[in-house]
Amino acid sequence: MEVSSISSNLRKYAFLNWQEASEAALTKGSTLVWPFGACEQHGPHLPLITDTLFSEKILSDVFERLPNDLPIWTLPTQSIGFSPEHLGFSGTLSLSGELMLKMVTEVGTQLAKMGFQRLVFFNAHGGQIGLLQAIARELRVKCPSMAVLPCFLWSGVDSLRDLLPDSEVEQGLHAALAETSLMLSLKPDLVGKERPADGGLNTACGENKICVPDGWSLEGAAPCAWLTHDLSDSGVIGDSKGSNSALGNDLRKALVDHWTALFINLMASKWPDVE
Repeated sequence: MEVSSISSNLRKYAFLNWQEASEAALTKGSTLVWPFGACEQHGPHLPLITDTLFSEKILSDVFERLPNDLPIWTLPTQSIGFSPEHLGFSGTLSLSGELMLKMVTEVGTQLAKMGFQRLVFFNAHGGQIGLLQAIARELRVKCPSMAVLPCFLWSGVDSLRDLLPDSEVEQGLHAALAETSLMLSLKPDLVGKERPADGGLNTACGENKICVPDGWSLEGAAPCAWLTHDLSDSGVIGDSKGSNSALGNDLRKALVDHWTALFINLMASKWPDVE
């Protein structure tokens, strides 16, 4: 059958039969996108599935904009990830780094053996950025015929600085203004009424909290390997008070615009040229 006839606005790998999957893998430029999320606390007002939902919803919006004839499919979402920083809060489920490495490498190796040429990690959980980058490098060494691209949903989106205050771009790391607003755009029925402000550099020196050393940071050039309960009583790191659906709609558009352009660029490229 023609590859275009098994394509749709949201092309799901798991919906193919084995013959279609074989044909897809051997198509020039064949690309799989693997959404990564987490099942972890997001304060008293957002669901455990927040990151997972973000990766799925934004990717769905992106795929609706891609030309139908592109050989690109989505893998089933990995909805439990590496979340040890949040284990101090009930509800969080976390896989070990060793298990994540083994699982992702095994799946990636099988996909490379089928013939897929690119594998994109589309990750929406900040706590596993570094781990997935390390796994991607290991997988590329093991499977040199397949490009591996570890992406983070919020990284490299320059227009976010026009939508969010600098304090939230730099310190609104978890369940704060951006994530709460985006959820209000995507699934408002899952958003509770509380709007905590907690866990930032200016609030982390309370009686039972660790004060981040001068010149160091939560993220960035000189980061601390923090655990959420070091910083926050609510589970929030940042300020969610000004969250609203209008901002969420703008954030959603910025994310979809950014990743649509990047996927179109990727599909038009020859990376990696291993023929």
